[in-house]
Amino acid sequence: MIRIDDILEKVSTRFSEKEIALLQKATVFSARAHKGQVRRSGEPYLSHPLEVTAQLADMNLDATALTAGLLHDVLEDTDVTAEELRETFGKDIASLVEGVTKISRVQESSPELQRAETIRKIILAMTDDMRVIFIKLADRLHNLRTLKFLPEAAQKRIAAETMEIYAPIADRLGMGRIKAELEDLAFRYVEPEEYFRMAALLEPRRKKSERTLAEFQRTLKRKIAESRIPAEIQSRIKRPYSVWQKMKTQKIDFGQVYDYLALRIITDSVRNCYQILGLIHQSWPPIPSRFRDFIAMPKPNLYQALHTTILTEDQSSFEIQLRTAEMHALAENGIAAHWRYKDKDAQALVKEDRRLHWLREMVELFKEQRDPKEFLKQLKINLIPEEVYVFTPRGRVIPLPAGASALDFAFRIHTEIGLHAAGAKINGKSSPLRTPLRTGDIVEILTAPDREPSRNWLSMAFTSGARHLIKRRLNQRDFQRAVALGRRLWERETARYRLPAGFPEGDDLLAGLKEAVSVPLRSLEYFYALRPGEDRPEPENHGPDLAGPSAPEETSGRRPGGDPGAGPHPGIRPAGQVLFPDPGRADHRISHDGKGDHRPCRPLPPDRQ
Repeated sequence: MIRIDDILEKVSTRFSEKEIALLQKATVFSARAHKGQVRRSGEPYLSHPLEVTAQLADMNLDATALTAGLLHDVLEDTDVTAEELRETFGKDIASLVEGVTKISRVQESSPELQRAETIRKIILAMTDDMRVIFIKLADRLHNLRTLKFLPEAAQKRIAAETMEIYAPIADRLGMGRIKAELEDLAFRYVEPEEYFRMAALLEPRRKKSERTLAEFQRTLKRKIAESRIPAEIQSRIKRPYSVWQKMKTQKIDFGQVYDYLALRIITDSVRNCYQILGLIHQSWPPIPSRFRDFIAMPKPNLYQALHTTILTEDQSSFEIQLRTAEMHALAENGIAAHWRYKDKDAQALVKEDRRLHWLREMVELFKEQRDPKEFLKQLKINLIPEEVYVFTPRGRVIPLPAGASALDFAFRIHTEIGLHAAGAKINGKSSPLRTPLRTGDIVEILTAPDREPSRNWLSMAFTSGARHLIKRRLNQRDFQRAVALGRRLWERETARYRLPAGFPEGDDLLAGLKEAVSVPLRSLEYFYALRPGEDRPEPENHGPDLAGPSAPEETSGRRPGGDPGAGPHPGIRPAGQVLFPDPGRADHRISHDGKGDHRPCRPLPPDRQ
């Protein structure tokens, strides 16, 4: 069992005395809260928050995150309240613990709904503060390490959830070390037969592979040293899950897995990465199809490295990755490696960090898609994308999911370019906006000021981000049309009733409507946009300030599309209720003939409603 002293030793060089004291205080608090509790493994419960916090220390996270790691289960598993936590440790730490707790408390009737709700809570927590997901990933990692102590049904449920949710999120965040261990630990319980088949296939080869790898590592180290280039060389044997996944997706046998043996070279500069690559290719022939330059074209999570696979004299194949030290830190711990909180608030960091563009798309995806099945389907595209890399005319690399069209590209460049896209040139040739893009395409978008999205654009866009922006513009346009029509109807109806002098206008009218109409109104525009007989607002994204991604089917035809006199405006109550009190008569009512009597307004005949 890890001790708090072990954690303090890890952070002693970067934490202040005050921060060290905070961790010690949190350890004592957590120990008291979990007193008497024991894990299924038989260990004291405190061992779990300590293990989680040790993982957070390895990610180089700040003292706030580590303190929340020590306390992350006190709200869920003890009598400690959120208020007590805020009073003792402050708002920031309490908010992180509450965020982790909310993710854990998901109870839905079907597995599909449960997955969708879990992801929804993760997305919302991440947009508030990324540290919540770092703590949750560390929590999940330690729980998987001790999964063998749980009943079989729980093992399968937790492992499946890990594969479907947590490992892809770790991958999207660039946290390669966490993602790899999550997958390997879950693999045994998700696919037990395949796990043991791979173990039987790989284990007999392991010792020989380790010797082969060590010999080649010595040779490579000697060659690099002769060139006087500073470098650290690490070696690894491909993980069982990774081997199985490659064999399954590419439909190949084990002999065709060329990156089973791999070396990682860490040097001090990008220039030296390329110099070492040239040295390697001069010494051993590369397999052309296996070369990848992720320095020039980083992955969506900003992973960078050079990948090459070479064949030695005895026909052994080795994958070699070349990185700088900074690239290596990012590859191991992803966005956590450089996440900083001192200068800006957590939400601002999420909004500004370009590595989290996918997260912002997922937030819009959740708003747009309420059906759990469709949500999970679209989520898979966002979380586990097959990427294509296309270029702007100036050479900027734009990563997009496979299947993305030129229209998706336009919206990825800039919202206004997408909204006014009139056509595209792909590799110099005019092409429709619906054209799917392939890696290497050079794409130029042609725009026109008067060009506007139409509903068929939704069938041309593949990414949730582009679809959301199209729907938002369509909703805004529908809203403005509804406002114009509603204003005309209101003016016509009020003219018919010959309103008395002093009838309210502008802000006074809005204030009266808020009292008289059973609908929340932000402005007169929202009143004008109501449909006849509507007792609540249509989707909350009518206006520019609320323009969200509600389905266009819900916002089209806000009024009957034919006769503009299709019924009295809902603001004029046909039941004779008081709409606005008359200063002279408290019970003044608007009647059909405009007189201040008690006769009710007569609604139009049914055939016109």
